[in-house]
Amino acid sequence: MPLRITPGMMHMQLTRNLNRTLTEMSKLQEQMTTGRKINRASDDPVGITYALRYRSELSANEQYQKSVDMALSWLDFNDTVLHQAQDVLKRLKELAVQGSNGTNPDVALNNIAVEVIQLKEQIVDIANSTLNGKYVFNGEKTDVIPYDPTVTPFDPSTIETDSGAIYYMVGVGVKLQINLSGSDVFGRPGEADNIFAVFDQIITALQNGNHSGVSAQIANIESRMDKILNQQAEIGARVNRVELMQNRLKDLELNLTDLQSKTEDVDMEKLIIDAKVNENIYQASLSVGAKIITPSLVDFLN
Repeated sequence: MPLRITPGMMHMQLTRNLNRTLTEMSKLQEQMTTGRKINRASDDPVGITYALRYRSELSANEQYQKSVDMALSWLDFNDTVLHQAQDVLKRLKELAVQGSNGTNPDVALNNIAVEVIQLKEQIVDIANSTLNGKYVFNGEKTDVIPYDPTVTPFDPSTIETDSGAIYYMVGVGVKLQINLSGSDVFGRPGEADNIFAVFDQIITALQNGNHSGVSAQIANIESRMDKILNQQAEIGARVNRVELMQNRLKDLELNLTDLQSKTEDVDMEKLIIDAKVNENIYQASLSVGAKIITPSLVDFLN
């Protein structure tokens, strides 16, 4: 028995089709407005899972990049102050060679001693270097001055700085030490090449006219210069490692951003075409619907 189609059924079907088309138009318009094809979890339950994962990984990657930038700043600063320390020791060695010359009169030795005293103050300033208000040569005690000249009596050669290591996370499970101990750089108490002790002995020898005493410290100066050079090499190796991590994090950011875009962002050209097609379908539906709904009982009686 054939199904009887009534005007009411036709009206209901037309209304459902128009509502479906309007819903699709609303969805397309929302995507065009936001530029995203996933605006709520119901749009793509699987896709939203990946999108959230990408967002989380991008956020973590951003934090690692900030840590890398901070680590590079700290390491670059350490390298700079170590270069400054080397320059001071080079000048100290030159003066020590001059002071060890037995032909120098006492006046010349006293003048050399005056410059050596200034160099010692300079090396203390370098040892107390700060970056962003933090002392770089006092281990984990970055808020405490390692060689405090206000302490009486002040003898930096007897000071042992904090040896705590400061690590920065520069990747997933990857941490890198970025600080140096002042004692490693300038010498520990009792070491023959403790640079502060070397300064004191050279100054005393110059003031006493002891040429051989000055000459005896040249080997200790060279020894300390070699150790600082080793520290510079260590810093250079760490900088290379951090720069490699920096490049890796940038590549990872590009990959994650691309994956996120493919998951969340709309293809605008395709979206515009779909919206135009949907609009044409809606207009056609209205046109056909008008012809279906218009006839009434009076029209049939006529």
